[in-house]
Amino acid sequence: MKIATDIGGTFTDLVYTDEKGNLHFDKGHTTPGHFEDGILNVLGRHVTEDSLIESFIHGSTVIINTLTERKGGVVGLITTKGFRDVLEIARGNRPDLYNFKYKKPEPFVERYLRQEIDERIDFKGNIMKALNRDEVGDIVRQFKELGVEAIAISLIHGYKNPIHEQQLKEEILKIWPEVYITLSSETIKEYREYERTNTTVLNSYVKPIAHAYLKSLKEKLSTIGITDHLKIMQSNGGTTSFDKAMELPINLVESGPVAGMFGAAKLGELLNESNIIAFDVGGTTAKCSLITDGKVNVTTDYYIERNEKFAGYPIKTPVVDIVEIGNGGGSIARVDQFGSLKVGPDSAGANPGPVAYGLGNTQPTITDANVYLGKLSLANFDNPVSIDKVEEALVEAIAKPFNVSAEEAAQGILDIANSNMLNALKLISIRKGYDPEDFTMVAFGGGGPLHAINLAEELGMKKVIIPYGSSVFSALGMMMTEYRQDYIQTSLMDFDQAHLADIQENIDQAIANAYADAPLSKEHYYFEINYDLRYKGQEHAVKLNASNSTIHDEVLHQLAEAFHVKHKQEFSFDLPTTPIELVNLHLTIYGKDEAVQFKELDFSHIDVSTCIKTKRNLYVKEKGWVEVNVYDQQKLAPGYVITGPAIVENPTFTVVINEKQSIEIDKYGNLIVEMEGK
Repeated sequence: MKIATDIGGTFTDLVYTDEKGNLHFDKGHTTPGHFEDGILNVLGRHVTEDSLIESFIHGSTVIINTLTERKGGVVGLITTKGFRDVLEIARGNRPDLYNFKYKKPEPFVERYLRQEIDERIDFKGNIMKALNRDEVGDIVRQFKELGVEAIAISLIHGYKNPIHEQQLKEEILKIWPEVYITLSSETIKEYREYERTNTTVLNSYVKPIAHAYLKSLKEKLSTIGITDHLKIMQSNGGTTSFDKAMELPINLVESGPVAGMFGAAKLGELLNESNIIAFDVGGTTAKCSLITDGKVNVTTDYYIERNEKFAGYPIKTPVVDIVEIGNGGGSIARVDQFGSLKVGPDSAGANPGPVAYGLGNTQPTITDANVYLGKLSLANFDNPVSIDKVEEALVEAIAKPFNVSAEEAAQGILDIANSNMLNALKLISIRKGYDPEDFTMVAFGGGGPLHAINLAEELGMKKVIIPYGSSVFSALGMMMTEYRQDYIQTSLMDFDQAHLADIQENIDQAIANAYADAPLSKEHYYFEINYDLRYKGQEHAVKLNASNSTIHDEVLHQLAEAFHVKHKQEFSFDLPTTPIELVNLHLTIYGKDEAVQFKELDFSHIDVSTCIKTKRNLYVKEKGWVEVNVYDQQKLAPGYVITGPAIVENPTFTVVINEKQSIEIDKYGNLIVEMEGK
């Protein structure tokens, strides 16, 4: 068996293969506080001690939850003398420009827990002042007295020369061998002092929690015979070992969601769709990402808690570029203090869940609105659904304050939710210079297929694909991932012929480092090179991909031309006569693992004449209640075309198509929705 598990805010998903390589799916409720129990619950239905486990891949929200809920360890920070307040100084470019009451984000490490040490390395990596080892004992003593659990070390220009950080770690471990330590030079090798320090601090903050969680999960998995080949999903779209994840847990900050984006890219490759908007709606959040020319965009300019009024906290590690909002099936609808209808970000979660779950919640959610309007089958819920309770919640919370019907209240909830999701989709497409009409949407998660059609219609998109295994697609994406590690090194120099040898030397060194870290021999891997380039004198860079690991005059010229084009696309202008500067060299090593592939399904036993399950009343905006056919997705076969309005449902997801739209299943089990006039 190959196994992948993904913990979401509401459900824990499972995907596994049998001895013939066939895929199987299951879902269970997430168990907040003890996430590993939710994994064991769903695994226990399919895995025994006699099962032969080839690989186990895990994706988790534990790290991001630890950060957002402020439940990490007590961190002590050590910086170069004079840089104690770098976290508080932060950046001056605030998002809410005209807010005179604006406050910067409060550091995760309070000032009394920040210590300085005398040393100095310059920007070229030269030692200007040796590390004062005599100060280490006093720093450790103070940290112990203050209850510190983990230490973050971020010395000035540590990305260029890590020697002082390494010496400091050695000295601390001599005195305090059991403390968790994070070095900035082991976390990232990019410049930008604030971002580098904050990333190092956040890694230390989550390290005790991550270590305890992964250790507990490892022990519990062993009780059902899963002891080897344990991997965990990283934010960059690749996998790593549990041991490496315990050292650098900040690399797992978007562990679960990125797998779905990677799976969408793989699906696009299979179906000859190179430009994709991947759209994932779960129980708590909606997430989206742009895939261009078949490539998932990975960035190191990632922030948590960032919005239009709050600067958030930078995490400068490779993360698949995702926009995430607090709108999912469990998102609660309410009327705010100003009389406006709001949906999310608060969620009913797994317990008590939506009103439809019947577990005591009385606040209406997105799921309740879909239930009341006839979009979801009551038979697909774990518990009996009381429509009267759902209607009561809609009326009391929304309909009465606005003096509208329950149907209009439910439709209003969906309109607001779709508007929020639409804004997120525009952020990753239109705002970055891309026309959504040139893209195909791949919609997944429990709620993605339900909302995608209207959103794609609004954006003028040509097609929507609901993938096979849609409701567990992030876990399925994990099955298709491979070993991946990113090596990013700030290498500031002019991007011209005079520096070709220096650039090549840096590439060769990065490749040597990657091979040294890789667990297998060289023939198991391949590389990708990216260059972060900017016009000389600029602040931010544009990332460009090169097809090989050797740079010469022709490659230099091609990259320079591509840079001008990409810069104009992203920033609306170019400066063809301005010199170009290399900022970072980004090397990615991939493993040639035998990842699970999409397979053609056997439809020979399917009788499509039985695919219509029933008829159901569906509330259609501006038309009212309409009787439509409800189709069983599991009884469809290629060649059978359904025209809207209609509902296609599976026990774990539902698709509602509108007038002048059609839907059919392909040979891989994907549902293909063709939009009007496309």
